[in-house]
Amino acid sequence: METKDSVGNVLNDGDTIIVAKTLKVKGMSKTLKRGDKIKNIRTIDDPNNIECRVGKSQIVLKTCFVKKS
Repeated sequence: METKDSVGNVLNDGDTIIVAKTLKVKGMSKTLKRGDKIKNIRTIDDPNNIECRVGKSQIVLKTCFVKKS
């Protein structure tokens, strides 16, 4: 199983992504705005989700809302 972003690029551990849509994150006061860069992602068993760190919080994002940088 390959993890792919919204455009179809293959995502690997340690890649940098760009948020494609403004997202409200449950449990956080901060929102992820369109164009924000997130470094050092991790792929997990589910090909539709990735793990990443935003500030000091670890979150899981759906791959349909991100693009590879």
